[in-house]
Amino acid sequence: MSRETVATPHAPGAIGPYVQAVRAGGFLFLSGQVPLDPATGALLNDPDIGHQTERALRNLQAVLEAAGSGLAKTVKTTVYLADLNDFAAMNAAYAKFFPHDPPARSTVEVSRLPRGARVEIDLIALA
Repeated sequence: MSRETVATPHAPGAIGPYVQAVRAGGFLFLSGQVPLDPATGALLNDPDIGHQTERALRNLQAVLEAAGSGLAKTVKTTVYLADLNDFAAMNAAYAKFFPHDPPARSTVEVSRLPRGARVEIDLIALA
C-alpha cells in the first residue's frame, strides 16, 4: 500500500513533526486543525466558538480540496472542545458544513488545545 502526504498553503502548516494529511488505502487522514488563519498563522481573533469552528472546518476543507476530495466525502470527524458547554454553538456551526448525510463524529472535552484554541477538528475522508 502506498502512502502519500498532502499539503496546501491554503491551510495552516504543521507546527510540529506531522503533516496536514496522509493519503493511504483510498482514504485521507487529516491532522487536527485549530482556527488559525492560513495567511498569517495567527489564531482567529474571535472568541466565538461558532466562528472558530467555521475557521477550523474551512482549513480542513482546503486540505481535502488540495487532495482532490471534499467535505462530502468525509466519513469520520473528531471534535475536541476546551469547554463542552460550547457544544450547542459548535454543533450549529458544524452543521452548516455537513447539511446532508453527515459523517460519523465523536466530540470530547479536553483540558487544553494548541495556541489557546477552543476547538480542534480532525477527520478521515475518502480520497
